[in-house]
Amino acid sequence: MPSPRRRPLLVPVLLCALAVLAARPTDGTDGDGGPGTALGPQVARLYEEAATATRQYEDGRRSAEEQRAKALEYERLLDGQRQKTGALREDLGRIARAQYRSGGGLPLTARMLLADDPEEMMRGQRAVTRAHQAVDRAVGENLRAEARLAADEARARSAWQTLEKRNADLARLKKKIEGKLEAARSRLEGRADSSVAAGSCPGAVRLDQPDITADRPWVAPVETYELSASFGSGGSRWANRHTGQDFAVPVGTPVRAAGAGRVLKVSCGGAFGIQVVVQHAGGYYTQYAHLAAVAVDQGDRVGAGQWIGQSGTTGNSTGPHLHFEVRVTPETGSALDPVPWLSARGVPLS
Repeated sequence: MPSPRRRPLLVPVLLCALAVLAARPTDGTDGDGGPGTALGPQVARLYEEAATATRQYEDGRRSAEEQRAKALEYERLLDGQRQKTGALREDLGRIARAQYRSGGGLPLTARMLLADDPEEMMRGQRAVTRAHQAVDRAVGENLRAEARLAADEARARSAWQTLEKRNADLARLKKKIEGKLEAARSRLEGRADSSVAAGSCPGAVRLDQPDITADRPWVAPVETYELSASFGSGGSRWANRHTGQDFAVPVGTPVRAAGAGRVLKVSCGGAFGIQVVVQHAGGYYTQYAHLAAVAVDQGDRVGAGQWIGQSGTTGNSTGPHLHFEVRVTPETGSALDPVPWLSARGVPLS
């Protein structure tokens, strides 16, 4: 299943930065090496830009939903507050009407002269006045609460609408980047197939390497993936049982060295197409096959997580994926199941 890693903050500056990135030329020329020589790094760059745009879009969409929920909640509270204020105003009206009826519309002095018990009447008058003042104060407080809620609702609604606009802009930018990425992937795949058919491996491309954490001695060979054909499974594509674990990823996805070691072999042709074999301490070897490009040369030292190539469909492949093997010799026929092997080294695959 995919293993997403998300959470950067959506800011207007990012839109400007991504717009500049999206406007970069995509003709596969690096300025000094002729057409096509920068295609691998270009795909890797576009892949990262598309992933960044997707993360930002998803964060923005979630933020917009949160602001929308706040606006609706404030609206609900505001409706309740208005109903409460209306009820208090009705209470004020009832008090005023009752006071008028009890006095018959006469001035207070006349009512005192005509009353059987003037003191009792005065006590009642004071009680009515206090009730009137209390309800009047409550109405004032509720009106102020209404104003605060209305301001909160307006701010939440404004933030929601602003985020919706940004998300629409980011969605268009994301689509533009993905279109460029798809075109670059197609060219990368075509060039890799031509190289394999001609029997000459393409030279190593130099990719901008990610930050590698020294406390992770082993990693999954790709960062975001979906597991497909597993070790030992059968099928028409293999003469025998499947000897590795397949990771379904798009063409051009950066492929990482699972652990530190030395590049033992870079080759192309045959069932595995373009492939890299890395030798590790302890007598183990890892293989990365069906690549579209390689980023290392034979004899290079690599660290865990270093990009050593890009996924593709070369060789005996029915679709874009990485074929990954763990072996006890450099050659085919000594493979172990990679899933429990990596799990034992702190890298569960799911």
